[in-house]
Formats: sequence, C-alpha cells, structure tokens
Amino acid sequence: MEDLKVVFAGNLINLRTRAGMTQAELAEKINYSDKSVSKWERAEALPDVSVVKAMAELFGVTVDYMLCSHEGWEKPEEVKTNEKRRSGERRFSPGVVILVAILGIWTVALFVFVVFWMLGHVLPIIFLAAVPATLITLLVLNSVWSEDRRYNMIIVQGLILSIFLLVYFIFFKQNPWQLLLVLIPAELVVYFSFRIKKGFLISEYMKKRKKTQE
Repeated sequence: MEDLKVVFAGNLINLRTRAGMTQAELAEKINYSDKSVSKWERAEALPDVSVVKAMAELFGVTVDYMLCSHEGWEKPEEVKTNEKRRSGERRFSPGVVILVAILGIWTVALFVFVVFWMLGHVLPIIFLAAVPATLITLLVLNSVWSEDRRYNMIIVQGLILSIFLLVYFIFFKQNPWQLLLVLIPAELVVYFSFRIKKGFLISEYMKKRKKTQE
C-alpha cells in the first residue's frame, strides 16, 4: 500500500498548482505557515483532519479525494527526492541522539558538582539547573525530528516551571513566594499560545461552512 503521506503530497501539489496558487497563498488561506505546506508537499508529515477538510473544500474536492491515489499520477520529483533522503541518508536514530544529548548534559552537571564538592562546596542546585537545559534540548530536537508537536507544549510548560523553581531555590532564604503569582499566568500563556492557530483555523472553517450553507 502506498504511503498515505506520499499520496496526500501528490494530490496537494496537483490541486494547488491546478488552482494557480503558491505555497504561501495556500498557507494564508488556511492560516498556516508556508513551511507547513512545504513539509506536507515533501511528504514529511500529514496535517490535521480539520486542515485536510478545509483544503478539500477550498479546492472543491472531497476529503477522500485528497487521501486516495489516482490513476495517471506520478510522484513529483520533490517527493521522490525526499523519500530517498528519508530512507537512505538518515544513518542515525533520533531517539539515541536525544538520549546521548541528555546524558551529556547530566554528565557535565555531575562533573561540575563533583569539582565543587572537592573544593568543599556541596551545591545540589547544579542538578536543578540541568533540568531546564535538558528541556531546552528536548524542545529543539523534538521540533527538528518529531512530526507530533503536541509534546512541545508540555516541554515548554515544564521548562517554565523548572526555571521558576531554580530562581526560587537561588533566593530560598528570602522565601520568594511571590514567584507563584507569576508562574500561574505564565503557564496559562504557554497553554493558550499553543492553541491560537488551531482555534483560529476552526473559527475560519466554521465561517466558511456557514457561508456555504447560506
């Protein structure tokens, strides 16, 4: 069975070019970035079902048409090239790279802790400082390699929490409980920031559907 990403990529390229749209123009109509459209057309990822439905309505076809292969269609060179790159050029495991990066961070933290320990200073806060460094690494690598970006919100929320805890323990003697007043709205900002685009897209889709019904 042909890869669904490849089938969708080919259909999207054909429909977009047939409609005389650029990637940027299509991205603007569905309220996504042209980078996302480019990624879909390179068969690197699939958009959400709501996005597929919005594009199907935009091009005047069904969702099934967008997801099914059609006779006479040949994979675009860009998709072929990307398939070769994904199958042949990646000689490493992203999971192992992430693990090595995290182990490296904690090894450095342990080394610094031991050095200060030898000098007569026991500083466990060094390990707390390694937490945001770990989460930043996870955020970057997950954004580069993973097609599922839902975990990014959790990582960013954990990053903010770890930074607040680090600052709290640095000023522990002053008992800076006021930081909690900032932490809660900061976490809410992150939560809703990751839902701005999705919510906006749904609202636009509902408007288009209402116009169609009228």
